[in-house]
Amino acid sequence: MLIISTSTSFIIPIVFIAVVALIIFLVFFFNTKQKIIRTLSKLPMKQIGSLKTNEFNKVSGKALHIKEPLIAPFSKRKCIFFVLKIEQKKSSGKNRYWKTLVHDEKIQDFFLEKNGDYVMLRPTQKPKNYMNYLVVDKKDSSGTFNDPNSKVLALLKRYNIKSEGFFGFNKTLRYSEGVIEIGEEITVAGIAKWRSLKVPIEGYSYSKIAELVSSDKQKLIITDLPNITSKKR
Repeated sequence: MLIISTSTSFIIPIVFIAVVALIIFLVFFFNTKQKIIRTLSKLPMKQIGSLKTNEFNKVSGKALHIKEPLIAPFSKRKCIFFVLKIEQKKSSGKNRYWKTLVHDEKIQDFFLEKNGDYVMLRPTQKPKNYMNYLVVDKKDSSGTFNDPNSKVLALLKRYNIKSEGFFGFNKTLRYSEGVIEIGEEITVAGIAKWRSLKVPIEGYSYSKIAELVSSDKQKLIITDLPNITSKKR
């Protein structure tokens, strides 16, 4: 007959709790938001005019469009970057989880303006040369006793998603959208390069402009997180 000692019976749940706690910590520590916060907090905030070529720099300012702005699919705001997610609540046995039906992310080239100086960023999605975290500022949900409104129905139609299931009941759905609007104050980081201007920028009197670029080892960072602390200059 197998006999488990009292000390062993205490050790097993303690080890289990420790493993679960470690997993939770690692997931939190290595998620994109925390990685961006850690990276940006180590960098001093630079003025655009003082950027040095080939240095990894952090700057903040207003996001401005270079070409026709994007239109956020849910809130219909003019922007240079949006991330939209639509999820459906699913069940598997006793477990419930959220399945992502749509993850739509679009970004375009843009300027960052601060005190009359400009820096340019040219993010690409394929291959993705940037890390980002956008604050979710538009949320909604629908479900069995919560009919989707006209804006939600228009959003679902855009992505060819039906709001009802097989028996005519509303699906349990949730919607979230993060946006960098035109003129919104954001923080970015990248490797500085200075480029000659082929076409003058209205209100900008210099013949060169700074650009933040990525490298094989360092991606651009783009976020609208507020109050990111940094080292003193």
